[in-house]
Amino acid sequence: MRGPHNIWRLVRTGATLERTGAMRVVLDAFGAPAHLRLVARVLGWPFAPLGLKGDPAVPPLPRALTALGPAYIKFGQLLSTRPDVVGDDLAQQLSVLQDKLPPFPAAVAKAEVARDLGVDVDEVFAEFSEPVAAASIAQVHKARLASTGEQVAVKVLRPKIERAFRKDVDA
Repeated sequence: MRGPHNIWRLVRTGATLERTGAMRVVLDAFGAPAHLRLVARVLGWPFAPLGLKGDPAVPPLPRALTALGPAYIKFGQLLSTRPDVVGDDLAQQLSVLQDKLPPFPAAVAKAEVARDLGVDVDEVFAEFSEPVAAASIAQVHKARLASTGEQVAVKVLRPKIERAFRKDVDA
């Protein structure tokens, strides 16, 4: 669905890039001329407060992409595999997006699994661990099947991930 909300999404994206300092990093990485940097700074500065802050402990570009959501994280993951395009330094910064994202609580994961399976998690699994790995779209839990005792890995999509992706891609 196209519409005015997509304009807001574009403004929010630019504002987040400016607020986190990622705009400067991108312009530096691509060797933007001084006049383009000045124009970007002048145009971006008033909108910066509208941007998302992100985690200050993370470098600017991964911080911005993480704050903006799963489609942006996926884009960053793709760029992290292309040092020939973004340069070694930026690819290294973006590599944190590969597997160092915060997990969501195991209780939320259990609720998602129960909703998808239509039965209580304890009926299916004798054990269900805390997350062992978390990424932009899903996370993984170790579990043991109640019926056979077999150890399995359970991959759980992040809550509302499909809606978030649709929103990001639509914009």
